[in-house]
Formats: sequence, C-alpha cells, structure tokens
Amino acid sequence: MNARISVSGPPAAAVRRVVPALVADRIATGITGLDAALWGPDAEAEASKRLAWTEAVAVSRPLVPEIVALRDELRARGVDHVVLAGMGGSSLAPEVIARTARAHLTVLDSTEPGQVRAALADRLERTVLVVSSKSGSTVETDSQRRAYEQAFADAGIDPATRIVVVTDPGSPLEASAREAGYRVFTADPEVGGRYSALTAFGLVPTGLAGVDLGELLDEAQAIELALAVDAPDNPGLVLGAAIAATEPRRDKLAIVADGTHLVGFGDWAEQLIAESTGKDGTGILPVVLPPEAPELAERPADLQVVRLVDDAGADLFVDRTDGEIRVSGTLGAQFLVWEYATAVAGRLLGINPFDQPDVESAKVAARGLLEARPEPSPAAFVADGIEVRGTPDVIGAASDLASAIEVLLEEVAGDGYLAVQAYVDRVAHPEFADLRDLLAARSGRPVTFGWGPRFLHSTGQYHKGGPANGVFLQLVQRPLDDLAIPGRPFTFGELIAAQASGDAAVLAEHGRPVLTLTLSDPRADLAALRGAID
Repeated sequence: MNARISVSGPPAAAVRRVVPALVADRIATGITGLDAALWGPDAEAEASKRLAWTEAVAVSRPLVPEIVALRDELRARGVDHVVLAGMGGSSLAPEVIARTARAHLTVLDSTEPGQVRAALADRLERTVLVVSSKSGSTVETDSQRRAYEQAFADAGIDPATRIVVVTDPGSPLEASAREAGYRVFTADPEVGGRYSALTAFGLVPTGLAGVDLGELLDEAQAIELALAVDAPDNPGLVLGAAIAATEPRRDKLAIVADGTHLVGFGDWAEQLIAESTGKDGTGILPVVLPPEAPELAERPADLQVVRLVDDAGADLFVDRTDGEIRVSGTLGAQFLVWEYATAVAGRLLGINPFDQPDVESAKVAARGLLEARPEPSPAAFVADGIEVRGTPDVIGAASDLASAIEVLLEEVAGDGYLAVQAYVDRVAHPEFADLRDLLAARSGRPVTFGWGPRFLHSTGQYHKGGPANGVFLQLVQRPLDDLAIPGRPFTFGELIAAQASGDAAVLAEHGRPVLTLTLSDPRADLAALRGAID
C-alpha cells in the first residue's frame, strides 16, 4: 500500500471506537458509490453533484496525452515558462504537485500590484498562461487574464497562442475563451474545487510544466481499492476518525511536514479541511506548522498533531506517548486519502463537507466597496509609519503599535486561535510569514498564516462559519505603484484593498476581533512589527 498511517493516544482510541461503526455502515463503499445521503438530508442536494472526485483517476487518464501534446507543441515554439492564474483549489493543488516534482510553475494567486507586475515582466516572450476557474467568474483570475492579454498584445504576441483555459463546461469563461480562440480544457462539474487535484485543474498546468502525470495518476490508482473497501485499516476511514473523533475533542489540527518528498502539501490540505468542515459553528482548524514551531513545544490541549513523514511504519496502532498521527505515502495517494478522510470527518461532525456557505459574504462586501468607492476610514492612529485600524474591542484600549498587538492577543480565548492575514506581495516579501512563529510564542495559542487574497478561497470559510473563537491580524500593503486592470474601472491596488476591507467588515459583523495594520514600507514596517511583538 502506498499510504500508511500510524496513531497513538487519543487518535488511536478514536480509531478503535469509531472505525468499526463506519465499516458497519458501509461508509467507504457509500462514498465510492456516490451515495449523497451519507451526510444527511440537508446536504443531499449538494453532495449529489460533488462526489465525482472518487472517479477522477479514470476520467482524467484521457487528458494526459492531450496535455503532453500541447506541452510539446509549445516547447517546439520556445514557450517553456508556465504561469497559472487561479485561486483556491485551482492553484493550491497545482502548486504542491509542481513543487513536489521539482517542476517550475509560476503560481499567480494574488491581486497585489507588485506581484502581478513582476509576473508580467518575467519571460513574457516564453510564457504560456493557464487561466483556471471553475465558475469562470473569479474576479482575481479574470483580472490576471486581462492583464496578460494586454501584455501579450503590447508585445506583439497573439494571446490566442499563449492562453490555455481550464474551467467547467458551460461557464462564462468557456464561452468567452472559445470565442477568443484559446485552447480550452473542461473539467467534471461534479467535482468541487478543493477536491479537484486529480482533475484538469490539477493536471493541465502541471503537465505543461513538465510533471509526469501518468505517474501521479498511477499513485492515486494504487490506493483506490484500499479506500473503497469497508475495512478497519482503510486509510480514509482511519484518518477521518483520527482527526474528527478524538475525546476530548481536539479541533485544531497541526499539519507538520517532517518528510522530504511532499513539498507544500500542508497548504493544500489546509484548504480542503478548513473549507470543508468550518461551518455551522463547528469544524477542524488546520494549522500548517514548521517542525520547530512553538506550538509543538507548548502542545495546547486542543491541538492534534499530524506529521507527514517519509515512512509511517507498517503498524496502524503504535506504542508512542505523543498522541500523534503519522502519515506517509506518495502524492497521488495522499490526495485521495485526505479527500476521503475529509468526507468522513464531515459525517462525524454532522456537517456538509461539500458546500462553503460563508465564502460569498466577503466577495459581496468587496464588490460593494468597489462599486461605492468610499473614502478609507480614518486610522485610529499612526505608529512607526503604520496606519492602525480595528474593531472597537481592540482599538479602544490601544495607543501604539505594541499595545494594539497586546490587546489583540488578550482577545485570544483559551480555546481560540489567531489568524494572520497578509495582503502582501508574497514573492517579494516571504519573510512576513516569520511573524507566525513570533506570535505563536507570544500568545501560547495556535496561529495560522495566510496570504491575502489567496486565503479567502481557503480558510476564509472557517473564519466566518467555524467556531467563533478566532482573532484576526490583517497586514495590508499599500501599493507604491498601482497597476490598471484592462477593461475594468478599478485597479489591482483598489481590488486588493477592497478584498481586505470587505473581509474585515464581515469578520466584524460576525463578532470577530480584527486589527488592521496598513503598511507603506514593507521592510521597515516588518522590523517595527517584530519589535512590537517582542
């Protein structure tokens, strides 16, 4: 078997207690047999059109020669730099596939003007753009496409020779792409975005970047039978029970990559778990951690650790005292194992793992801001060149940057978490992610870190729909040099600002404490932030 799981402590007890009932209820064969009733009557309508991911390997096989042929055709014309414009499930799976295979893929999943401009300036003459969107109306992806169309035209390059589209059949994007003469790949519409790793959304950009797609699908196929059988060692049932059924409940899931062969897998699993389970006031909060994270030393009681290791061993139940879950296996197999496990976790939690009822609220708020164009709310105060705003419970007791952060951290409950949301150019300023460890050490609680607006298509659902115990730190980079979006009445800078402000407003409406820090000089401001946290 090319996927192994070992458990000890509370996860082992959960597996022993819960998996026999899952086997008796034929949950594995039910998922594989597309039984939409497994998650209750309220979820049945949505689940009935969201289970085709179990058949993704067979459905995707015929795509492989088409993708390889297109890759060879592009390379024969000197086009060997692949850029992916996509968000959420359309970018996270391709990113981990390419990184694990050591293939170069530029993932453009931001509306930050500097990051978009840098992508446009990178080897444009050798670039093919993959525009990836299930709905065909994702505002970030549409804006990125428009920017590349203009850049290609300005460089004397016919966009029809350089743009490939991946979307659902019948979407607005499919119609406009075919009219423009772009190459179009359609995916199965009965696969949700976060479950689409092994569909055209995961395969087209990575195949064009040089990944061996046949090997990836072979890895997934090798685990299909084990996942489909109602057996006590079914890895999907075991992992689902281990992450969702511990007693007492551990609703924070630390995902730690101790192994060397799955690169960036935690970011993909984060979206899958958070968006699938974070609703109706419940959920599992994934916390992607480095091996030396403070949380792994402090071990909050509600934090369950799962380690991605090179070899989890042959025994399911192991004699360890750490109470950890250890998972190993090939990338293709891991995609399917975690998808099954997340579906199982949804049943155990009593929620629908296939909808995302709270994602749209932030999009609506951002659209409203773009249409109304209100003046920015005045800062409560400016400290070290950083504009400070926030909800009254945070700002009311703050007078400088250090006290604002102190008050925010005091809002983190004993069962809560802090989410850092960085609307910052993640390519130019990756060091902002280092703030996560500093804040975790300072707060003693789990801290998540997400790049905006990318996280809105990932953990954003959990932030609004999950337990009301989140506290939020927004870092918003003010663009020094904005960038127009062709054919739109707003710029990239205005778009990302509206996305940040819209999400902050929705979080505040849900009663979540929010501190927003607007940065004008990222490097200098980062130093000020570190000093204020320390």
